[in-house]
Amino acid sequence: MALSTDKILHAAANMARRMMPRSPLRHLDIGPGHGDLIEILRADLELSSDACDYTDALMRLSDVKVDVVDLNTEKLPYPDSTYDLVTCTEVLEHLEHYRETIREVHRIVKPGGVFVLTTPNILNLKSRIRFMVFGFYNLFGPLHFNESELHSAGGHINPIGLYFLIHSLIDAGFKDIQVDIDKRQGTSMFWMPFLYLPIKLIFFFTKRREKIRFKTIDHHNEKYVDMVNRLDILLGRTLVIGCTR
Repeated sequence: MALSTDKILHAAANMARRMMPRSPLRHLDIGPGHGDLIEILRADLELSSDACDYTDALMRLSDVKVDVVDLNTEKLPYPDSTYDLVTCTEVLEHLEHYRETIREVHRIVKPGGVFVLTTPNILNLKSRIRFMVFGFYNLFGPLHFNESELHSAGGHINPIGLYFLIHSLIDAGFKDIQVDIDKRQGTSMFWMPFLYLPIKLIFFFTKRREKIRFKTIDHHNEKYVDMVNRLDILLGRTLVIGCTR
């Protein structure tokens, strides 16, 4: 996708190397665009890559065939337990039903295989402030009706917060979830001295109320609730998540 910049792709590749250092690998890249992530991974991993996207017109690697799939209406066209590694960079925010796609990825990943994904971090301070004053998260502005720019931010239809993304991964059957960012965002760093302490204090009392009164937080999900106000999440531009089947 258009927002898959070098930093995002290299962060995704680093996550894949960290979680799955062995090779050779059978690899699927969902939404590969020009094939840049595949090239990065090939630099130090022995892998055989397949790809699927909404179009095959973008791919520049002559040896990679792109299966054209509309993930809003179609399932992934691969047998169960096919891939050692599945990557999906800057795609889920373009999908109407991202949880279905995550379940499909779980189906096609081999037991012990790895899934690495990225998506815009709507919980950084820049995005939180934008939502408070404008009603729209960063990179998720007002959409034109009856138009869809699939390959740009104009196709961002599904802002996914970190907690709900982790919930969808665990619900699908993934485990060993690791969360990173591609880089710290300058605007969020500017707001940090003013907002960090108030956020931490309000979070403490709100979380306590949730646990005692509403019973929404228990030992199963507490560490993921805490994660939404972790320093790197408050500052990070893009979420980079790895997990295993």
